[in-house]
Amino acid sequence: MTPEECARTLQQSDPDRFAAVMAAQPADRARLATLYAANLEIASAALSSAEPLISQMRLQWWADQIDRIARGAAPDPHPVLIPLAEAWGADVAPLADLVEARRRDAMREPFDLPGDVIAHVDACTGTLMRLAASACGLPADHPVIPLQARGAGLAAWLRAYPRLQSLNLGLQSGAEPALASLAVTGLQALDSARLSARKDQPIPKRAAPALFSGAGATAALRAIAHGDTAQLSEFKRKLSYLRLSFQGRWQD
Repeated sequence: MTPEECARTLQQSDPDRFAAVMAAQPADRARLATLYAANLEIASAALSSAEPLISQMRLQWWADQIDRIARGAAPDPHPVLIPLAEAWGADVAPLADLVEARRRDAMREPFDLPGDVIAHVDACTGTLMRLAASACGLPADHPVIPLQARGAGLAAWLRAYPRLQSLNLGLQSGAEPALASLAVTGLQALDSARLSARKDQPIPKRAAPALFSGAGATAALRAIAHGDTAQLSEFKRKLSYLRLSFQGRWQD
């Protein structure tokens, strides 16, 4: 599989990140496309079986392969791993943190508290966004990244909540007030990221695709905060992608 084929996989399974790849500078696309394709594979491995041990074994395989790439060794034959190794080399090492975070999903246990969800989102989306940012020339320790990752990650988690609940990965009890609280936390994080970028640490247009929060993320968080269902029209989705591509808008 080539980076272009990785991108086409995203087009079907993760259209927001496909849009981010297409909006990136050509020299950055291989790293973004392979990173996001690997993210899909790792997330899939975590949920591949209702038996936690099997999912854990598949995640361990990914951890081992990432370690091999980071040490300069060739990974096992795999359609995503080969282009990932070619695009990233030793720089892929932090992706192991994402594998570790996904072990929580493999256990198929609901979250006790909203704070546990936030920590999980920070570990998953935060790791991914730091790597994506580095692929687009933004230092991984840029202060906007953890704020933007939290807001974008909570929006994605809340949108996926019905499916997560069916997998026993929702909240233990009192879901409705907790979901609204998480949505407010997501909005605050996005607001803080935007304010920081405006006042302290401007974001170059090149890095905008790596920080993209997803089409309609802010509107979705607002709706959930008010107990409503988030709906996004195809027109608004495409408008969000156009703004990212032509204006470098990483928040809609």
